[in-house]
Amino acid sequence: MATYVITHEVDDVDRWLSSSKRDEVFGPIGVRVRTFSDPNGSNKTALIAEIPDMEAFQELMKSDAAAEAMKHDGVKPETLLVLSEGQ
Repeated sequence: MATYVITHEVDDVDRWLSSSKRDEVFGPIGVRVRTFSDPNGSNKTALIAEIPDMEAFQELMKSDAAAEAMKHDGVKPETLLVLSEGQ
């Protein structure tokens, strides 16, 4: 299982933190996440994601379900950045 850091900006941090959409969309492919927010109050957020199958994750990210989940959670897709663990 690979570990990734995913950052993005959101419209409303509290809404994003309390959303169950991440588990609904990513849980079925085995992705586990921990959420983080900027303690200084910006709309920048991050996830540490344990992704067992990066191909399945990438395909899911191209799907309507992922787009709808991001819209529901107020994620600004143009700010999405996925970082892999250094080797």
